Amino acid sequence: MQILLGVTGGIAAFKAATLIRAFTEQGHQVRVIATENALRFIGEPTLANLSNNKVYSDLYAETEHGAHIELADWAEKIVVAPATASFLGRMANGIATDLLTNVIMASDAGVYIAPAMHSNMYTNTATVENVAVLRDRGMVVIEPAVGRLSGEDSGVGRLPEPDDIVNEVLQQGELAGLRAVVTLGGTSEAIDSVRYLGNRSSGKQGLAFAKALQSLGAEVSVIAANTSVPLSGFKVTRVTTHNQLRAELSNTECDLLVMAAAVSDFTVEAHPGKLSRETSQQIKLIPTEDIVAGFKQAHPGTFVLAFSVADSGNDWIQTAIEKSISKRVDAVFANTEKAFDSDVTEAVLVTDTQTELSGTKQDVANQAVSHIADSLKANFK
Repeated sequence: MQILLGVTGGIAAFKAATLIRAFTEQGHQVRVIATENALRFIGEPTLANLSNNKVYSDLYAETEHGAHIELADWAEKIVVAPATASFLGRMANGIATDLLTNVIMASDAGVYIAPAMHSNMYTNTATVENVAVLRDRGMVVIEPAVGRLSGEDSGVGRLPEPDDIVNEVLQQGELAGLRAVVTLGGTSEAIDSVRYLGNRSSGKQGLAFAKALQSLGAEVSVIAANTSVPLSGFKVTRVTTHNQLRAELSNTECDLLVMAAAVSDFTVEAHPGKLSRETSQQIKLIPTEDIVAGFKQAHPGTFVLAFSVADSGNDWIQTAIEKSISKRVDAVFANTEKAFDSDVTEAVLVTDTQTELSGTKQDVANQAVSHIADSLKANFK
């Protein structure tokens, strides 16, 4: 794998040497971009010798060869460690002032960011908001460790150990080797040549599950239906309709299916042209096939996590239990219409028991994946 390591100007920059060695010893190619301030903490010869490559640092010195585009195209994964508060702020606001930020903005590679700074800086509202923005854009922000900082105090903000960063980037967590497919977004069905029947689904909860699984080392592929959430860092297949999603899943082999997509319960007997608004119209809805039940029947060895969304005024947990039984799936993630258009949610994970989950959509996904991790490991190993 071709890994581009970005080093910014923090005291933890010296750990970049250990990161380079760890990646290269596992057979990966490493190129380094060091900011001007990073080179105040670690020498360019050290970075060059360990990576066996030239160290890049000056955006303007490389303009003849277009280094930022060349490096952006070369990288399969980009790792920034350590990442300073300044870097997080510039990246979150799209301010490309140096070679590293230019390369990241020009690249489609998955980006992994390991912040390191004093606790007061990491917990500052600006930093918290910047981290949230970067995660929303699909970048993986690796939580800093708690421990001794550069001075005499301790707290959150310490750069994670290099081995932990390597495991995160190379997906060597407890679910390493697990093949997961996450569907997300909402399908749509044509009514006429311009209108469609759709579902209210942002894709945020499905993306949160994809990130939670990836952070534990799973190999995650995404099937996305009509969503604009950022999906960089994942293999993505795009679909639009119920039938397209069903066809894609019919050719899918995996250890885990997270069926987070909001799939239409009906197709429409579509009109060949645009319906006139001058007269009343009748639309014929045709019930669709239950994709998740059909997938589980065809793939009994795959762990299937289905989703259930019901009206909060009804017994939505009982609805999920009944779905779990009727579809014969391994687990159901249940929530209500209140989850739409919100970054926080309350949910229940229905397995042999019922587990209440709450927090941000990422928190909830992390909790759910953690809860089923043992079953997943037993299922695919």
